[in-house]
Amino acid sequence: MGKVLVIGAGGVSTVAVKKMAMNPDVFTDILLATRTQSKADKIAADITNVNIRTARVDADKPDELVALFGEFKPDLVVNLALPYQDLSVMDACLAYGVSYLDTANYEPLDEAKYQYSWQWAYNDRFGKAGLTAILGCGFDPGVTGVYTAYAARHHFDEIHSLDIVDCNAGDHHKAFATNFNPEINIREITQRGKYYENGEWKETDPLAVHRALTYPEVGPKESYLMYHEELESLVKNFPTLRRARFWMTFGQEYLTHLRVIQNIGMSRIDPILYKGIEIVPIQFLKAVLPDPGELGENYTGQTSIGCRIRGLKDGKEQTYYVYNNCSHEAAYKETGAQAVSYTTGVPAMIGAKLFMQGLWKKPGVWNVEEFDPDPFMKELNEQGLPWHERFNIDLEL
Repeated sequence: MGKVLVIGAGGVSTVAVKKMAMNPDVFTDILLATRTQSKADKIAADITNVNIRTARVDADKPDELVALFGEFKPDLVVNLALPYQDLSVMDACLAYGVSYLDTANYEPLDEAKYQYSWQWAYNDRFGKAGLTAILGCGFDPGVTGVYTAYAARHHFDEIHSLDIVDCNAGDHHKAFATNFNPEINIREITQRGKYYENGEWKETDPLAVHRALTYPEVGPKESYLMYHEELESLVKNFPTLRRARFWMTFGQEYLTHLRVIQNIGMSRIDPILYKGIEIVPIQFLKAVLPDPGELGENYTGQTSIGCRIRGLKDGKEQTYYVYNNCSHEAAYKETGAQAVSYTTGVPAMIGAKLFMQGLWKKPGVWNVEEFDPDPFMKELNEQGLPWHERFNIDLEL
């Protein structure tokens, strides 16, 4: 049906590209571009049933991107590079005239700050150009927004409270490793917590609020309140929400390592001088930590991610829990990547597929919950991320 250009060659890209190749009726030609072309070549070597090629590109340089777009002529650009590069890729898409999809919102390189305002500011330009920009099409953000939109359409007249719960009950058998880009992961976790309540944003100290939550097939896991980017768009798009929070599980071993990393200054994002050369400590740390894309082979256990929602239906209070559990072993067997990469890469492919089919295609900049959730929910069941529902249970929150 069309041509897609994917930027980035990490674990998420590995999954997204391999799943695109499993849908050859939609993705007939794929160009995988990244700064280190050998990484893209490694992914492409496993794909034989669709036309795929690789290229080197610096996603920080819109001119390089525009030149590559002009050569390949994609129908859609899927940005799976670093969040710092979102705006340069969007600039290039506007300059060339091609639609855009990503999985994580823009954040500046020199500040751990997550907000959609920078990308929402592109709405008029994408709209006037007749181009679509789909923001946050991973799992969280991504599937969690679609879950919320599906619940609002089918199960509630008003949604009053939303708790997104994210559990990784897997074991990668490393002393310390992050499940996605260490630089982004550590910045995200060490920032102050924030949640929405009664029309206001309330802040907490990092990981200061926590409680045990029970996850299906996993059991109780200590879960920590954090700020996560999809909260910003969800409270905007579902104005009846009175409270919205995000929770994630961490083991004590992980938190101990994280505390040491902070205490010795290795989580710093500002440059320091070392032997006359400027280095950023967290970027150096990333270089010595295990590559998240290489964790899959020995990863055991599963993830469990979902939305716990309260609201009104026909004048009565109702609770609703929708979730997916994903096996690390099964994800690796299918794609060569662990479940955290799988649960992000599959939704990116689904969003791209719905765009290519014309189902998620409208001029402007949109978060996933602003599109029709039903075809996406159908694809989740068919593409490896089946979802489950529980009604009127104790949500524990």
